[in-house]
Amino acid sequence: MGRIRKLIQSDIQTVFENDPAARSKFEVVFTYSGLHAIWAHRVAHWFFRRRWFTIARMISQVSRFMTGIEIHPGASIGERLFIDHGMGVVIGETCIIGDDVVIYQGVTLGGTGKEKGKRHPTIGDNVVIGSGAKVLGSFTVGDNSNIGANSLVLREVPSNCTVVGNPGRIVKQNGIKIDRLNHTQLPDPVIDMLRSMEDEITGLKAELEQMRQHIQVKSSGSSVNDVTYERTMKESMNNSTGQPDLKEVKQI
Repeated sequence: MGRIRKLIQSDIQTVFENDPAARSKFEVVFTYSGLHAIWAHRVAHWFFRRRWFTIARMISQVSRFMTGIEIHPGASIGERLFIDHGMGVVIGETCIIGDDVVIYQGVTLGGTGKEKGKRHPTIGDNVVIGSGAKVLGSFTVGDNSNIGANSLVLREVPSNCTVVGNPGRIVKQNGIKIDRLNHTQLPDPVIDMLRSMEDEITGLKAELEQMRQHIQVKSSGSSVNDVTYERTMKESMNNSTGQPDLKEVKQI
């Protein structure tokens, strides 16, 4: 019971540390939907771990209806999670969230397929995920990283990085700014595919030309042998016996 009280107090204090608009504990406890969603999830997760799945889903569904925040009861969240505003936040079943994470409205921590097992992201400690960001897939976002608003993150993010854009790209790592992409030299998958097809067609043309020449050579050789055969047969028929000379025919 003491641990639960300590956890509740920690959650309330987290709101004050992250939201300058918070004025009193009464206001925080009764009006912050992100806090309500976290508390409801802790209860739902308790039932989920004991395989009371239906009860767990019912609790999460009521919480979703009341707060606009959908956290699957199977998700694992650390301490001092702060969900600001919160409307439209979705956290998937196999998602793992570390300590001191801040999530803004419209964030999705989801999967990219229908496979079973781990399919949602793992969020490290002290990560900030901006409003509207989508982090999709089973990979890790490292500690102390920032995901910019409306970013689409589909691959691993090292620790101490800032990611922005769609698709998301790292613009800062360990406090050092990453060079901008040269957009005039970006790879074009369509052009690459067309070039590959062109090379393949060129190779096929070369093979066809070789086959055509081979057939012509064989055809020429066959015609010469046919003419020689006919001439020999005629000469043999003109001998005294009126029969072809088999020795001459065999020599053709």
